Amino acid sequence: MKDLRSTASIKGHPIHPMLVPIPIALFLAALVTDIVFIADGSRDWAEASKWLIGAGIVGALLAALAGFADFAGSSGIRQLRDAWLHMFANLIAVVVEAVSLFLRLPDETVAGSIGIVLSAVTALILLFSGWKGGELVFRHGVGQIPS
Repeated sequence: MKDLRSTASIKGHPIHPMLVPIPIALFLAALVTDIVFIADGSRDWAEASKWLIGAGIVGALLAALAGFADFAGSSGIRQLRDAWLHMFANLIAVVVEAVSLFLRLPDETVAGSIGIVLSAVTALILLFSGWKGGELVFRHGVGQIPS
């Protein structure tokens, strides 16, 4: 049996799954504030989206460090197609959000046009990535301590 334990862990508890809810929540909250901005028109909602995306990118980079440590630290994990798909989906999500943030910096009201599209695309990517992350844990046993 392959050793698929997490390289980045604290007392056997993988760090990556502890960190991933942070960027997910922040990116999805940005989609919500984009929607509210379109409905309400208050620039404060567009400004909130910008800050949520920026914080989400920081959180995603922290989660990525732990996830990549697991990926790089285990040849068994690297052999899993789902691991590659999960990693690339997350990278694409962060790039999409970075583009979104770049477009919003000079004018946060971009949230009402391309901004909400990018937020929605990110949400769809996160659904796929989360599915693949679940496959890694529940189907392949990544990060679990063998009994």
